[in-house]
Amino acid sequence: MPEYTKLRKMIQSGLKQSAEESSMLLNKEVTVSDTEVLEIGKTKYLEDLEDSAFVVPVESREDYPGRFFMVFSLRDAILMSGILLGIPPARISEKRKLLILEADDIDAFSEIANQIIGTFNSVFQPCLPNKFHLKQLPPTKFVPQMDEVSDELPVPDGEFLVYKAQLKLGGEGLNLFDILVPFSLANLFDPPEIEADVGDVEESLPHDQAESLRKLFPSDSGDGGEPSARSGDARTVLVLEDDDQVRELVSGYLASRGVTAITAHLGEDLFQVFQQEGIRAVLLGTVQPGEKDFSLCTRLRDLSRNPRLPIIMSSQQWTRTAVLKAVQSGALDIMIKPYEEDELLAKLSKFLDAA
Repeated sequence: MPEYTKLRKMIQSGLKQSAEESSMLLNKEVTVSDTEVLEIGKTKYLEDLEDSAFVVPVESREDYPGRFFMVFSLRDAILMSGILLGIPPARISEKRKLLILEADDIDAFSEIANQIIGTFNSVFQPCLPNKFHLKQLPPTKFVPQMDEVSDELPVPDGEFLVYKAQLKLGGEGLNLFDILVPFSLANLFDPPEIEADVGDVEESLPHDQAESLRKLFPSDSGDGGEPSARSGDARTVLVLEDDDQVRELVSGYLASRGVTAITAHLGEDLFQVFQQEGIRAVLLGTVQPGEKDFSLCTRLRDLSRNPRLPIIMSSQQWTRTAVLKAVQSGALDIMIKPYEEDELLAKLSKFLDAA
């Protein structure tokens, strides 16, 4: 798992500052300590959830689109909202015991959550190179074994980085505070580093782009580039390309090696495309990479619900800036058109064999 060191530091700083501001809001000392970071899927996370939860979705806008989720213990949310509303301690204790969450409680806790999100806005923005803004979405409660679990509730299907924090209120430990960040958004906030030094070939890209990109993104194939056949394993590649001839050409390459190609135009309904099972990698072809293509690359991970979906971006021309944006958008490999059959198959083989 990538370290996501920058993102972790951003969250730690945001939590520390928001704890200080929450102390003033609640007139009680709030402290927070970072305990661990986990990589976990939705199903496993919900199975391990021991207490009823209050889930606050947070929408990330501008150049970092996506959503992450702050998950509090429902009993802790009732406690903090009760303190903010000035409810007598005996009544708060009764509401916590019976899990009574009223409209005023939701409004009060939303104010607390908004304070945390406002702090994150002020802490995150100086750390990010592009425009960024967070906005709270309507929260929801979740009681294990009672409330409905769907594709989107209480959080969307998929894999998450889970930042677990220990909250203390007035010196007493609270039950639960997790921040769930989907990998697609984590990679936007803290993109993985390119192993090769892109800066070393900045001047060579316009002159001998194919060779420069091979140095940056080697195929690491020792078998001539032919994807190996594995019994019973669906080996399917989604080919997104507006050029009909290129789509047919790539489909032929893949078919000759026993790999199934699902082809589509860039403007097709990709939600429907991903209803087909077995997509193990994506080849995203463009004429000249632009912001729409980078946004599409980011969306592919979300639509596939696979944070590790291998995406190869290809284009007729690349610049250093475009290569960096492609990687930040989730591309794991970069190619230049026209394709060389052996090179393309070697790159796909690397990802398919690891799937």
